[in-house]
Amino acid sequence: MLSLISLRKTMDSMIPITRFNRGEAGKIFDELKVSGCKVVVKNNIPACVMLTPEIYQKVVDIIEDHYLLSIVEERADSDTDSTYSFEELLDKDGLTLADLDALEDVEIE
Repeated sequence: MLSLISLRKTMDSMIPITRFNRGEAGKIFDELKVSGCKVVVKNNIPACVMLTPEIYQKVVDIIEDHYLLSIVEERADSDTDSTYSFEELLDKDGLTLADLDALEDVEIE
């Protein structure tokens, strides 16, 4: 049953590129707001995937989280037992807490 639901959702999300050529972009974007995702098909082959900004941001967040998790796991699996305090890391780079506090006043354009 789940495969039928997924198939129907996939089929409903597919739109032919000719709809854009017919001036239906506004209607397509309204449908996208509801569905969150559309697959644009050209010559019966998926050409691109359209996502709402919210869905796109969720996908980016998941990718970033996965990347950070892989770094954490890699570091956890490493053989080193060395740990450093925050102050030791600052000292290693020649920084102080006052240097970091001064950064709060810097405006980035």
